[in-house]
Amino acid sequence: MFGEDLLLAAKRRGFTKQLICDRTGFDNKTVNKVFAGDPGVAIGTYIKVMAVLGMEGNFSTLAAHDEVGVKLQNIKLLEGRK
Repeated sequence: MFGEDLLLAAKRRGFTKQLICDRTGFDNKTVNKVFAGDPGVAIGTYIKVMAVLGMEGNFSTLAAHDEVGVKLQNIKLLEGRK
């Protein structure tokens, strides 16, 4: 789960939730929602937390790693070969 991965990244860095709150400007409730993977949290909120963790560069790889899309494309490309 994405939120759990961010929580683990914070713990590995020795960052407390309070530190994340202080650096992002978000309240504790919002940071808890991020770490819980709440789908109601705006994507910008996740990115800001990732920036505090030094992981904002990883965001661009999320969409690039599209296993389902590649499989669908491969199926379509192979349909003409029979």
